[in-house]
Formats: sequence, C-alpha cells, structure tokens
Amino acid sequence: MLQNKIVFICTGNTCRSPMAAALAAQIFSKAEIVSAGVNAWGNQPASRHAITVMEEDGLCLLKHRATLVSDEIIKSAKLVLTMTETHKMILLSDYPGEKTKIFNLGEYAGENVDISDPFGGSLEEYRACAAQIKALLVKAARRLEAEI
Repeated sequence: MLQNKIVFICTGNTCRSPMAAALAAQIFSKAEIVSAGVNAWGNQPASRHAITVMEEDGLCLLKHRATLVSDEIIKSAKLVLTMTETHKMILLSDYPGEKTKIFNLGEYAGENVDISDPFGGSLEEYRACAAQIKALLVKAARRLEAEI
C-alpha cells in the first residue's frame, strides 16, 4: 500500500520544488511532502531568494538540501507533481510503470501552464514563482484532498 506521499519535481531542486513542497506542507497536513530534481546536485541548499520568499510566508528552507530523483522516491509516492511538462516527460520516460501518478502541477490544477524557473533571477521573480505555485496548489486542493 502506498503512503500518502506527494513528491514535487523540478530541475535542480533548489528553487521551485522546495518552494512547492513547503507551501504544500502548509496546505496538506495529512500528506508526507518531499521534493527532488531531475538534474539535482546532491546536498545543495535552497537558493537564497527561495529561502527569503518562503521566510516572507513564514516557512523555512534553511535545512533543505537538493535531492536527485530516484526509483525509491518515485515508486514510494502516491502522487508526483512536476513544475513543467518537460519534467513530466522525463519522468514518464524513466518510470513508465508509474504514469498514473505523474502530472504537471498546472495540469493537475486544471490549467495548461508550466512554472518558469526563477534560478538566477530577481527576488521579484521568485515571489512571482511562489505566487504561481501557491495559486495552483489552491486550485488543486480539492482534488489532492480527495486523492490523498
């Protein structure tokens, strides 16, 4: 039986997916929330601006360390939500047997959107990214609560 684990996936696991995981943990208390990256360098901290933006929302990413996506992470998840359609396609290629639980967050929320990578951008770009993630999580809330 699968646990109630939701995995958020981006590229390097230092910006989008850690912010999504922190925001989701605030919303979905009955799920285990983790994040990983399809091209993550292990043990990298969250980006400085991601830390700042999450602190503005009362959340802490100081202990976050980047994790490369793995068989164990994907197979133990109840739901995998990617930041872009490209991330989703990578995972579907690598884990075809897990296709029923892999979605782009925008798609899962009922919108046809990707979440742009703010890496290297301004604090305002990170704030906009976090706001987009939060809005999509709110739209996905009813579906997530029903499935988790």
